[in-house]
Amino acid sequence: MPRRRPLRSALLPVSSDGSPTSVSPASTLREARRVLRVESDAIRALIPRLGTNFVRAVEVLFSCKGRVVVTGIGKSGTIGRKIMATLASTGTPALFLHAVEALHGDLGMVRKEDVILVVSYSGETEELSTLLPAFRRLGVPLIALTGNSRSTLARLADVILDVRVSKEACPMNLAPTASTTATLALGDALAVALFKLRKFTPKDFAQIHPSGSLGKKLLLRVSDLMHSGAAVPRVLATTPMREAIPEMTAKRLGFTVVVDSKDRVLGIITDGDLRRHLQSESDFLDLAAGRMCTRLPRTISADALAAHALSIMEKNAITSLIILDGHKRLFGCIHIHDILKAGVA
Repeated sequence: MPRRRPLRSALLPVSSDGSPTSVSPASTLREARRVLRVESDAIRALIPRLGTNFVRAVEVLFSCKGRVVVTGIGKSGTIGRKIMATLASTGTPALFLHAVEALHGDLGMVRKEDVILVVSYSGETEELSTLLPAFRRLGVPLIALTGNSRSTLARLADVILDVRVSKEACPMNLAPTASTTATLALGDALAVALFKLRKFTPKDFAQIHPSGSLGKKLLLRVSDLMHSGAAVPRVLATTPMREAIPEMTAKRLGFTVVVDSKDRVLGIITDGDLRRHLQSESDFLDLAAGRMCTRLPRTISADALAAHALSIMEKNAITSLIILDGHKRLFGCIHIHDILKAGVA
């Protein structure tokens, strides 16, 4: 039977001929630090170049009545998608137009009230060079993020933003690294400048990020999460505790509201109340719920933000709030677990 060769770990680096190589921690960290220095230097080099062209680009984008249409090819296209996403998420309507698809019909996405933002480091990409005259014929403003101020793109653009770098972080100076980082950073600068001009608020941010943490804090209301109707544990003041406890158990919220015959709230009985009375009164099962309850329980409006409800619970070390209607009658309740489960924290 032939001897089986030991399996080589998939994590063990190998050379081009398949033989294992060793990793030098010092060499690896040295190279990583070099890359970060090159890329941070590329971003810093943009600062003194900011001037009238940047201001003009912001003015054009701010006055846009349509959308900012971002386009690019390859790595520049990938960076363009991120710039588009940042613009859209900070209040500037934007979309990404694939340059190749634009040449085959998607150019119809562009309207005269739009602004075109082209990302191309060389400014000479074949597909974009074919597409640029079409943009010009549409008569839409064209902003270029390019590293080549003498390129076809720069010649046809209304505004040129210079993103050239002295070198790439790639040891062969080939792979787009420092140049894409610089372009992305300048895109962020555009987005934030527009953000400030639009007086974009946290509430505005929440409106377009409804599933995010901030969106939930600023948008979710008590009425979105509360228990109502038969789901609310309630007993009359005259109900004996031996009947009130099954109500608490069935509704599984750790409490029951005590009401009068007109559903007006008199108090609340919690699991904690049960434990305290069990220690001090052996016959508490025969007591009426009205005698056992804590009077003046904490309440909140159904229109209040869920985040505000959570703040009240945390401040008062409680786990539930009662919701009243306009006539001070029991309308619903909300538990801290409802709020945390919804992602409001």
